[in-house]
Amino acid sequence: MKSIRRNAAVTVVILGLFVWAACPGHAEVVSVQIDQRQVFADGHAFGETGPYERIQGRLHFEVDPEHAANDRIIDLHLAPRNERGRVEFWSDFDLLIPVDPQKGNGRLVKGINNRGNKLMLGAFNNRGGNNPQSLADAGNGFLMRQGYAILWCGWNGDVLPGGNRLVMGLPIAKQDGQTITGRMYAEIIVDNPVQSQPFYWGNSDIYPSVSLDNADATLTVRPNRSEPAIEIPRDRWSFGRWEQDKLVADPRHVYLKDGFRPGWIYELIYTAKNPRVTGLGFAAVRDAVSFFRYAAEDSHGWANPLADAIEYAYVFGISQSGRFIHHYIYEGFNTDSHGRAVFDGAMPHVAGAGKGSFNHRFAQTTRYTSQFEENLYPTDVFPFTSVPQTDPETGEEGDMLRRARARGPVPKIFFTQTSAEYWSRSASLLHTDVAGKVDLPLDPDVRIYFISGAQHVVSGSTSPGIYQYPRNILDHRPVLRALLVALDRWVSRGEQPPPSAYPEIADGTLVDLPSYRSIFPAIPDVETPQVMNQPRRLDAGQRYWTEGIADHVPPIVGAPYGALVPAVDGDGNAIAGIRLPEIEVPLATYTGWNLRAAAHGGEGMLSRFIGAYFHFPVTDDERADAGDPRPSILERYPTKQDYLDQVARAARELRDRRLLLDEDVQAIQQRASSANFWDRR
Repeated sequence: MKSIRRNAAVTVVILGLFVWAACPGHAEVVSVQIDQRQVFADGHAFGETGPYERIQGRLHFEVDPEHAANDRIIDLHLAPRNERGRVEFWSDFDLLIPVDPQKGNGRLVKGINNRGNKLMLGAFNNRGGNNPQSLADAGNGFLMRQGYAILWCGWNGDVLPGGNRLVMGLPIAKQDGQTITGRMYAEIIVDNPVQSQPFYWGNSDIYPSVSLDNADATLTVRPNRSEPAIEIPRDRWSFGRWEQDKLVADPRHVYLKDGFRPGWIYELIYTAKNPRVTGLGFAAVRDAVSFFRYAAEDSHGWANPLADAIEYAYVFGISQSGRFIHHYIYEGFNTDSHGRAVFDGAMPHVAGAGKGSFNHRFAQTTRYTSQFEENLYPTDVFPFTSVPQTDPETGEEGDMLRRARARGPVPKIFFTQTSAEYWSRSASLLHTDVAGKVDLPLDPDVRIYFISGAQHVVSGSTSPGIYQYPRNILDHRPVLRALLVALDRWVSRGEQPPPSAYPEIADGTLVDLPSYRSIFPAIPDVETPQVMNQPRRLDAGQRYWTEGIADHVPPIVGAPYGALVPAVDGDGNAIAGIRLPEIEVPLATYTGWNLRAAAHGGEGMLSRFIGAYFHFPVTDDERADAGDPRPSILERYPTKQDYLDQVARAARELRDRRLLLDEDVQAIQQRASSANFWDRR
C-alpha cells in the first residue's frame, strides 16, 4: 500500500507541535493531527468514484462551557479550562474519502463506533473491520461505489486502547480543584467458572475503587433478579485478580475465594473517583462532522480534504452506537455552535427503544438493560416516542425530538430493528404508549422498519455455546443498503421513503407474551420463552435527570413498562415488517429469542440479542415421525423450481417497495439456488 507524503507543515502537526489558537470562523476542531495518509485497497477504482484514500489521526477540540450549544454536557463546568476559558479534549479519527473528492456523491456518512470498534463497513459492504486496508476489507464496496466519504471518530472516553479501537481523551471533573468521588454499581455475570472478574466489559475502562480496602463496598449474589440478594462476607472477596495461581491487588477486578458461579448475578457497590466528562462525546461527534462538512482548514492551515465537497451528512450506528444516536438527537446536539445542521439523516440500527449512560457523572457507556442482565442500568428510559407522550405512573411528559426541534433542524430518522430488539431491547416502546395498550403515531420525520425474523447481529463472536438453540443466520444487510439509498433520496430529493413497516397493536401483529406463547407452533423439543425484556422504571434520584448525578445507587426499582413482541404465523415467523425471502418463502422458523443453557446458569432466561432457527422437516414422513405441526419443505415446494420461483417473486416485490436493490435481488436468488432438498423424496 502506497503512502502519500505529507509536507513539512503537516509533519510538524504529527510531532505534536501545535499552536493552540481558537479560530472563530469554523467549528470546534482546533487542530487536526495526521498520523497516516495512504491509498486504500492498493488504489482500486470503485466504479465511477475511483480510488479511495484513508486518513488517520487525531482531532483536537476546544469547547466553550458558556455556549448554549454545550449546556447539556454534564459536569462541563467542572472541567479544567485553558487560558481562553475553553475545555480541551481529543479524539482519534479515521476517514475514507475518494482520492478526487469531486468524484464522490457529496455525502458524508459518520459511523458511530461500538466500544471503539468500526462496524459500519460490515453493515453496508458485507465486510469490514477495525483496520480497513485491503480490497477484501471493502467487501462488495457498496459505500465506495456510491461515492460516500466515510468518517469515524471516538466518542466514549472509557474505551481501552488496542485492537485498532478508536480512543479519546476526556478531562476529569473537579469540584473546586478537589477530587470528586461517588458511589457506583457494577453487575457481574460470568458464563464459565472463574476465580476473579473485572467489573466492566466491552474493552471499557471502568472507574476503579478509591481503595483496595473493601470496608465501604458490598458484594451480593442471587440466582436471578426475582430472588433476594445475599451479601457475601467481606473476608470471602477482595479487589484483585487471580493471575498465575496468585492474587494480585487490582482496583478494577473482584476476586472471590469460592469462585464465581456461572449465570448468577453478582452486584458490587463501591466508591469510585475522578469522573470523566463523558458527555463531551456528543460534542466530539457534532464538531468532527461539522468541521469536515463546513470548514476550509484548521487553525494551522491544514486544508480540510472535504472542503466544499459535502452537501449532506448522515449518521449510522449499530446497537450501542444506535442508542448513542438516539440519545444524541434527544439531547439536542444535531445543531452545531454556529446554528448549522450536523446530520441531515440518521439510521440508529438495532438500538431498540434505548438511549444510554452517555452523559452522566460516572457514566458506564457500555452497559444496557436486557431481560436477564444489567436490569438496573437506566438505558430504556422515558421518553421513548417521537411524538409527545405521558407516563401515567410518574406524570412525566415529553418526546425524543423536543430539544432537537427547539435547537434547529431535525434530521430524517430511520429506526431499523430486528426480532431480537422486540424481545430483548423493548423496541415496541418506540411506537406504543408506555403501558403497551395503544399504538402511537410517528413524527413526520421518523420511520421505523422491522426486519422480521432477523437477529441483533449478522456475524461476529456472540458465545453461541451458552444458548440452547441454533443461531438465527438471516442476513438483513441488503435491507440496510436499500434504506440508505431511500434515506438519501428523502433528504436530497424530497422523495418519500418506503412506508414504515412494523407490528401494531391495532391489527393484532404486536402482542403480549401470553398471546405469543399461545400462537407459537408446538415445534418438537423447543421450549417457548416464559420471559421477555420488560424494562423497569428506575429512580436514580432527581439530580440524575438534571445534573447527571445518581443519588440512589443502585436505583429504586419501579413498575415495568409494557413492552410487546411481534405476533407470528403458523410457522412461528413474524407476520409484520419487512419479510425477506427467507421468511416469506421459508425453509425454517426464525425467532428473535434464544434461551440460556443450563450448564451456563440462568436457565430459561433470554440471551441478550441472539435469535434461533428451527428447520422445517424435509419430507412428510419426517414431519409425521417428529410430530411437527409445520408443513414439510417438499409439501410446500413440490419442485426446486417452485421454490426458486417463489423466492424470485418475493425478492422482486421487496425491490418494488424499495426495500431491496437490484444487485441484492440477484444475490438472494443465487443463494437460494444452492438449496437442495428435492433428492430426498
